Amino acid sequence: MIRIDLQSVIVFGVALTASFATALTIRHLEGDGAAQAATAPVAIVAPAAVGTAAQVVKGADGHYWAQARIDGRAVRLLVDTGASVVALTRADAARLGVDPEPAAFTGQVQTASGLARAAPVRLKTVSVAGARVDQVEALVVEQGLEYSLLGMSYLGRLSAFEATPTSLTLRP
Repeated sequence: MIRIDLQSVIVFGVALTASFATALTIRHLEGDGAAQAATAPVAIVAPAAVGTAAQVVKGADGHYWAQARIDGRAVRLLVDTGASVVALTRADAARLGVDPEPAAFTGQVQTASGLARAAPVRLKTVSVAGARVDQVEALVVEQGLEYSLLGMSYLGRLSAFEATPTSLTLRP
């Protein structure tokens, strides 16, 4: 006998929605196939993370806040394993010297404030303590993002990351 409860259906629905959102984000960041077909194929192999293990201590609010260096400048980021990519507020992006033209805001992302436009960018380096990743895909969110996020375009390139009740360890 197969038994299906409402909670399982909801969890499955959320997981399915998140999968579709991630696929759409990746498709947007890679561009559409027609535009890419006109150019010569170039294989870009993202190098693995380098450096030493980094420790991020859990904040008093229960979140992991990373003091990162992006392209050599300090930025405070919320570690968010649910974010597909590193997401920068417009203010943080401007401090980093990243200022996309209005026409570059071609994507849409869901923020706590609702849908917002976003511009894809590539960051030369993102480093948290000793764990550095080069050529990191990111989005600059036009408005509605309260703080910048350290997402999976950085975390997924590490060899491992593990959370404990008090800290998060990032292993290049």
